[in-house]
Amino acid sequence: MSEKDLAKLCAAMNPEIAQPVYVYCSFPDFILPTGLSALCTFREAEGLSAVLELQDAERYGLPYIFKSRLVTLNVHSSLEAIGFLAVISAHLAHARISCNAIAGYFHDHILVPIDRADDALAVLHSIRRSNSCSSNGDFVSDPVKK
Repeated sequence: MSEKDLAKLCAAMNPEIAQPVYVYCSFPDFILPTGLSALCTFREAEGLSAVLELQDAERYGLPYIFKSRLVTLNVHSSLEAIGFLAVISAHLAHARISCNAIAGYFHDHILVPIDRADDALAVLHSIRRSNSCSSNGDFVSDPVKK
């Protein structure tokens, strides 16, 4: 069963970094090239945004932005949970790490810059260890000194 309680979500979170490097691409015609598989897509007024593996974007010769790593938070969070991603993004922002969130049916995921992925993981583990679920400035001590 999915969890809504913020404290339980933070305590049970087990973040894990996926191996591929991901990038964002845009398709103004709203069509992915034949044979190209995306991690996810989103229809925007300007076109289809797609998160692709870097190697696929390069193989297809596609322009891309934001080389990133995918971190799965590995807790079955409810889509109705209030504040979980706010806590995550606030703590990452405090450590000066950008993140782009994706909510899946079972888990929340974030894409973080490839050169800060290990730092992001350290921040997430510190949230879990300290059960610091506040997004109002009560941050765990910064595990990342940048």
